[in-house]
Amino acid sequence: MTFVQVIEYETEREDEMERVFDEWLRATEGKRTMTREVHAKDRDNPAHYVDIVEFPSYEQAMVNNDLPETQRVAEQFRSLCTSEPRFINLEVLEDERT
Repeated sequence: MTFVQVIEYETEREDEMERVFDEWLRATEGKRTMTREVHAKDRDNPAHYVDIVEFPSYEQAMVNNDLPETQRVAEQFRSLCTSEPRFINLEVLEDERT
């Protein structure tokens, strides 16, 4: 069953945040279990972002989470946020595409 994690956060340091994510992509090449990521910016609040990250399963998401590279980047990520990020963990019940 597909698993989706929604990460909601605010930052004034978008460029630095992007570099941190790019670093994670390079460091986890061939190891990460993420299958898809959507990065979005709130049109009404330019400091508010939402990332939607897809994994094959909850178990695979936890494998990804436990990577040392993910742990290191998570610390950097939090330090660039203006408040604590919010993580929402979702089991996908239906996935309809038109």
